[in-house]
Amino acid sequence: MLSRKVSTIAIDGPAASGKTTLARRLAARLGYFYFDTGVMYRAVTLFALRRAVPVEDERSVTAVAEELIIDVRPPSVEDGRLYDVLVNGEDVTWDIRSHKVDTHVSLVSSYAGVRQALTLRQRQIGARGDVVMVGRDIGTVVMPEADLKIYLDASAEERARRRFQEAVGRGNSPEFEDVLGSMKERDHFDSTRSLAPLKPADDAVLIETTGLTLDEVLARAVALAQESQP
Repeated sequence: MLSRKVSTIAIDGPAASGKTTLARRLAARLGYFYFDTGVMYRAVTLFALRRAVPVEDERSVTAVAEELIIDVRPPSVEDGRLYDVLVNGEDVTWDIRSHKVDTHVSLVSSYAGVRQALTLRQRQIGARGDVVMVGRDIGTVVMPEADLKIYLDASAEERARRRFQEAVGRGNSPEFEDVLGSMKERDHFDSTRSLAPLKPADDAVLIETTGLTLDEVLARAVALAQESQP
């Protein structure tokens, strides 16, 4: 295990930049907790659906987010999970991966009240230390005091190629131009939204992943972790 020089690491970046893969591998390398903040938005979506709360009703969905006690902890079951997702004490780790949640989570995660409620919980988890947290606003909003902030990026064409290959690998047959168009549309939405727009923190280290292998990106991140001081 590496000598620990940082306790909190924030990894941000646009869709398909490789941030999730890097966060998982870096956490494993350091012996830290891997925390994908997106699972919290999935949990809120799941319970809104369970309670028949219209996901289009921002006020009601926000009330659900404020009422739930959501925690994310290291995995307690060896069933392929990367973490436990607990809501009011119930293990919903796999329930949040349903197709219905997939369909509605983007809308739920766009609500200001939901993001505010979950940001508080995400900060509490980050305060435990020894964590690699991944998302789109970790270094700018959730953990602006993180010891190390990394912003991964790649060209839209490169990221669309990755998503295209993933879809083909799952047996789908998308048109590359459609994937690229969706990627650019998502980029525009994420970077221009009024609440927590996607952008690197002022003190984030930018890693351009276009043309790099996964091992090369990991090596760069490990070096940064070793060089950084809290």
